[in-house]
Amino acid sequence: MSTSTEGKSPARRGIGLARFITSWWWDLFLALSFFTRLPVGFMAPKTPEPVPGTEPATPQARLGQASRAFPLAGLVVGLAGGLAYWIAVKLGLSGLLAAFLAVAATAALTGALHEDGWADFADGLGCRGDRIRKLSAMKDSHIGSFGVLALIFATGVKTVALAQLYTPDRVVTALVAAHVLSRAVLPLAMRSLPLATAQGLAVMAGRPSAQGVYVSLGLGLVITFFAVYLPAAIVALVVAIVAAALVGAIAKRQFGGYTGDVLGAIEQVAEVAVLINLVSLLT
Repeated sequence: MSTSTEGKSPARRGIGLARFITSWWWDLFLALSFFTRLPVGFMAPKTPEPVPGTEPATPQARLGQASRAFPLAGLVVGLAGGLAYWIAVKLGLSGLLAAFLAVAATAALTGALHEDGWADFADGLGCRGDRIRKLSAMKDSHIGSFGVLALIFATGVKTVALAQLYTPDRVVTALVAAHVLSRAVLPLAMRSLPLATAQGLAVMAGRPSAQGVYVSLGLGLVITFFAVYLPAAIVALVVAIVAAALVGAIAKRQFGGYTGDVLGAIEQVAEVAVLINLVSLLT
């Protein structure tokens, strides 16, 4: 009996490893396909045919389950922004212009997904009236004055912060840390905050599991540790969590919970907060 069990154990371990890799590969595909405009269709793993009489689940509907891979999407975006800065510097552009191009590159790669949510969030806060009117203002496709000011503020602060770091190595590490941690805290917000509406992308995405939240935060810390030294990584993670908690508290009070736009605002505020924090730590 024992010989038979020992003979099967390597095969079972191999199956377990294959499932583990496939699971992470699927989560990475979902995170990249949603958070970026990269053509990642070739990464899509094979999925079983849907049960007859049911509709196949969309990638958005599985997003909450893939929350542990959110920091990996942030890593890709941060590296892309760092590459844009490095190329700009090598072309002889000023640090300020290179920083602006790096911020523009990250926005272009994500399709300004989070910036759009941040602007809608600001418009909702600026709208007078009850919760319903504020939510309606957030859904309005037209950007208001508060949204414009919010975008100018966020873009300006990020650009100046990167320009303050000056050297490409500091800029790349700061971009990686900011984009990784700002996405690592999103599952925490999705898990802890109530939903503001009964429909929309936030509802469709579903809630991440507690394990997904912990893995996302842990993975974000590990990646940031390799980008900057450990004390700075820990402080940056705390800053990102605090920023997410503050935006979440405002959203809960003003809108009754979170929407997709609120998550975009959390990402932007956390990103800005981490960049400001790293400027004080790395310079």
